[in-house]
Amino acid sequence: MHPLVVALAALLPLTAAAQDAPATKDPVALDTLQVTAQRRVENAKDVPVSISAIQGEKLDVLGSAGDDIRFLSARVPSLNIESSYGRAFPRFYIRGLGNTDFDLNASQPVSLVYDDVVQESPLLKGFPLFDLAGVEVLRGPQGTLFGRNTPAGVVKFDSARPSQDADGYIKVAYGSYNTWNTQGAYGGPLTDRWSARVSALYQRRDDWVTNTRQGAPAQGFEGYDEAAARVQFLYEGDDVEALFNLHKRKLNGTARLFRANILKPGTNQLVENFDRDEVSTDGQNFSDLETWGGSARLKWDLGRVTLHSITGYETAESLNHGDIDGGYGASFLGAGNYGPGNIPFASESADGLPHHRQWTQEFRVESNEWGRFDWQAGVFYFDEDVTIDSFNYDSLTPGNPQTGHAVQQQRNKAWAAFASGDFDVTERFKLRGGVRYTQDKKDFSASVLQAVPFGTPVSGPYIAKTDVNDVSWDLSGVYQITDNLNAYASVAKGFRAPSIQGRLAFGGVSQADSEKVISYEAGIKADLFDRRARLGFNVFRYNVDGQQLIAVGGTNNTATLLNADKTLGQGAELDFEAYLTDHVLLTLGSSYNDTEIKDKDLAVAICGGGCTITDPTTVIDGGTYALVNGNPLPQAPKWIHNLTLRAGFPVNDASEFYVYTDWAYRSDVNFFLYESPEFRSRSSLEGGLRLGYNWDYGQYDVAVYGRNLTDQVRVVGAIDFNNLTGFLNEPRTFGLEFTAKF
Repeated sequence: MHPLVVALAALLPLTAAAQDAPATKDPVALDTLQVTAQRRVENAKDVPVSISAIQGEKLDVLGSAGDDIRFLSARVPSLNIESSYGRAFPRFYIRGLGNTDFDLNASQPVSLVYDDVVQESPLLKGFPLFDLAGVEVLRGPQGTLFGRNTPAGVVKFDSARPSQDADGYIKVAYGSYNTWNTQGAYGGPLTDRWSARVSALYQRRDDWVTNTRQGAPAQGFEGYDEAAARVQFLYEGDDVEALFNLHKRKLNGTARLFRANILKPGTNQLVENFDRDEVSTDGQNFSDLETWGGSARLKWDLGRVTLHSITGYETAESLNHGDIDGGYGASFLGAGNYGPGNIPFASESADGLPHHRQWTQEFRVESNEWGRFDWQAGVFYFDEDVTIDSFNYDSLTPGNPQTGHAVQQQRNKAWAAFASGDFDVTERFKLRGGVRYTQDKKDFSASVLQAVPFGTPVSGPYIAKTDVNDVSWDLSGVYQITDNLNAYASVAKGFRAPSIQGRLAFGGVSQADSEKVISYEAGIKADLFDRRARLGFNVFRYNVDGQQLIAVGGTNNTATLLNADKTLGQGAELDFEAYLTDHVLLTLGSSYNDTEIKDKDLAVAICGGGCTITDPTTVIDGGTYALVNGNPLPQAPKWIHNLTLRAGFPVNDASEFYVYTDWAYRSDVNFFLYESPEFRSRSSLEGGLRLGYNWDYGQYDVAVYGRNLTDQVRVVGAIDFNNLTGFLNEPRTFGLEFTAKF
C-alpha cells in the first residue's frame, strides 16, 4: 500500500473524534481564494492557469523548524526545490523544467517574484519566508505578464502589507540542535494617509555534524546563523497609492556538506553503518551571504485606467567554500592515505560574488472595468551586473592555501513591451490573450588569474556576447459550466534567453542558445458542497525546442552548457481542499510528470568516480560519453503527492486543542543527465506533526512540533567527478513554539 495512504488511514480516528465536537452555528465554508496570477486580484477559479496557493497556518506549520525556502518542495503539485549550496542557492523545478547549474550567474526557467520584483540571481531566490500574505505557484509558461525566464512557471511571494489597522505578531520556537526560529512584525497608521510595517526574522542552529578525521580542528558542520528584516511604508491618497519596501538578509554558517563514498557501488543505498552525525574531511567549510534591496510600487487611478510603476533594486555579496571531494588524505596524483574510502584526488573550492547589482523598472497601464473588454499593457527594463570569483585550494597543505583563481563578469540588459486582454464573449465564456516582445543582451568575459594544478593555465580574457529578441504569447478560454464549475483551456509560448558560463579552472567558456517552449493545458476548477470543498484538476503537455541543459562534473569536473534538440513533458495535476467536518480541514495535492529528452546525438561526459552508467556510450576524442536520448530530465520526479489534515477540538467559543499533520511524497529522480543507479535518488516521504492549543480567539498559540518524523535519510544530490559523494536531506527535529498576535 502507498505510504501516503497508510498515513491518511492512521489519521481517520482523529477526524471521527473531531466530528463529535460541538458544531458552530453556521456551517463553515472555504474563503474565496484570491490570487494575482494575472497581475490583478481575481478569484482563482476564474484564472486559466494551473495555480496553487499556500497561506496562513499551513505556511507557518511547514516553516516551523526554521528551514529555508526548500521546505516548499513537493508541498504543491509539480514543484521540486534543491540546492548544492545549502540555504544560499535554491534551484526550482516546475513540471520537471529547471536548471541544475551551480554557477552564480545561472539562469533558471522558474522565475521567483518577491513583492512584484523579479529575483534573477540564484542567491536572491533564497530570501527567508516570514510575515507573508501568501505564496502562489503558477505552472506553465508565464512569459506574457511576468516576462523573463518563466517558461516553466513562477513562484510568487507577497509580503503582508501595512494598513491603517494596527496589528502584529511575535513567534518564538526552540527545537533540536539548539535551533531558534524567532520572528515578528508590527504595523499600523502613522497618519491618516501613511502606514508602516516592520518585520524581522532570526534563525540559528548549532553545528551538529562532527568531523571525525584524526587531528581535525574542533569544527562542526551544518549550523547556521541567519537574520532578515523588512520595513514598508504605504501612502494611500485619493487617487494615488505608494508602497515602499526595504529589505536585508545576512547568513553565515557552513556550506553544503559533501560526504565522500556514502553510496554502495551499483545501488542508490547508503553504505553500511552510515552515520549522518559524522563526516571525515580535511577541507574548510563556510558560507557567508549578504543581500539587500528596495522597491517602490506606485499606482495612480486615472479614472478609466490605472497606471502602475514598479522600481526594484537588489544586490548580493557572498563567499561559499566547501571540501568538494568530501573526504581526506588524497594527493593530486591520486595516491595517499584515502579516507573515507577511495578519494582519487583532492578538491576544495569556493565561489564568491564580490559584486552584484540588479535594477528593474516596469510601467503598466490597466483598464478599470471597461465592460466586456479589459486589458493591461506595459514596458519592462532589466539591468544586472555581476562579478564571480572561483577559487581552488590545497587541502593537503596546512592552512589550505589558494592554488587557483578565475573570474567571470557579466552584464545583462533586457527590455520588453507587453499587452494582455480578456473579452467576455458571452456571460459564461471569456477569452484571454497576451503577447510580449523581449530583447535580451549579455556581455561576458572570463579570465584565469591563477592556474589550477592540472587545470587551465593563466589566460584570457575570453569574450562572449549574445543579443536576441523573441515574442512570447498565450491564448486561453474559460467557460462557466455552472455557477460553481469552470472549465478552461490554454496554449502558451515561453522563452529563455541564451546563457553563458565560464568554468575556466577546469575547462572553457560554453554557451547555450535560446530555449522556447509551447505548452498546452486544459482543466477544471470547482467549488463543491456549498463551498466546503475546492477542486482543481488539469492535464498538460509541453514541447521545448533547444532546452538549455548543463553537463556538470565528469572526470574533468567541468560544467558545459548545451542545448537539447527537443524535450517533451506531459502529465496531470490535482489540488483539493475540503472541510470534512466543521473542525477537520483536509488538503491534497498530486502531480504526474513524464519528461523525456529527445536528441539522438546528445552526449555528455560520464562520472569520474566509479558509478555504473546504464546509458549507451560513445567515444569522442578519446573520452567516454553517455548518450542521453530518452532519459528524463534531472531532478524531475514523476510523482509528487502531498497531504495536510487539521483536526480541531473546541474547548469553548474562544479556544481549542488541535492536531495538524502534513506529508509530502516525491518519487525517485536522476541527479544528472545520464542514468546511473548510484546517482538516482530514492523516493522520499517526509511528514510533520503539530499538537497545539490556541486561545483568546486565536490570539495566542502554543504547540509542540516534529519535522521529518520518521527520520528518513535520503541522498538529495551528488558530486560525480571524484567519488560517490552525496549530500543529504534535513534531519528529524522536534520543538516548541509560542505565537502571540496583537
